[in-house]
Amino acid sequence: SMGRRAFLASVAAAAAPVFARSLKTVGVQLYTLRSVLPAKPLETLKALEAIGFQEAEVIGGSLDAVWPSLIQTKLRPVSIHLDTALFTTQVAKLPAALDDARRRGLEFIVCPYIAPRDRGGVDVIKKLCETLNRAGELCNQSGMHLCYHNHAFEFEPVAGGGTLLDVLMQTADPKLVSLELDIMWSRVAGVDPVTVLKKYGKRVALLHLKNVAAIGAPQYNENVAKASFREVGNGVIDIAAVLKAASAAGVQHYFVEQDHTPGDPLESLKQSFDYLKKLDF
Repeated sequence: SMGRRAFLASVAAAAAPVFARSLKTVGVQLYTLRSVLPAKPLETLKALEAIGFQEAEVIGGSLDAVWPSLIQTKLRPVSIHLDTALFTTQVAKLPAALDDARRRGLEFIVCPYIAPRDRGGVDVIKKLCETLNRAGELCNQSGMHLCYHNHAFEFEPVAGGGTLLDVLMQTADPKLVSLELDIMWSRVAGVDPVTVLKKYGKRVALLHLKNVAAIGAPQYNENVAKASFREVGNGVIDIAAVLKAASAAGVQHYFVEQDHTPGDPLESLKQSFDYLKKLDF
């Protein structure tokens, strides 16, 4: 009967995953290829294109060497990690770097890393936010947007509750500074990246997709064994749950990165890409 067919259809719909989809656009962070890219830039970038990557996140310091080859591919450079010094000790050089990024058509500028010697508590983070806000304003004026990329130390708890990342996100102007969430470093610090995505929502503009082996107690530094860095589908992070939360948060671009690979970085990137394309979430 029609009623029975309707009932069975409703059961089937309920059983289907609500967020079932695959990631349509997958980008790659070129840092993963730093051991092979300088010697064979065009060959390596063409290999990324053949794997299926469509977007790239580039590194400021090596961009001039890579750019002529990059523009011969279909990889679209959308984001750039600039030298941290431009946000700390050499702020006067930032406008020129932003102008160069704008001319190349990049959309996102990323402050990628705070060295241990420049880290500190709440006051240091608040002072950093002053610089980030100024940089974010310059980015907006150039039609780009600034993101801050986390490692593990930002998840260290602070007196009175919350973490250093909470301080940063509360102090930085949400109209000027977004987050590039590195899900692996979040997990190293013992924080489920899904909770970060749910907490900050649309403040998370970019996502680094990577995974990590089980490493024991939470740690707030980068002292992680090279063998602990894993392909996206090979580790303790629930990638499907992360992608579901990222989709709900409105993350705009996803970049696969693996700081260290057991062999050919292209092979590790292919493993990650193939996993993502098969994944329903």
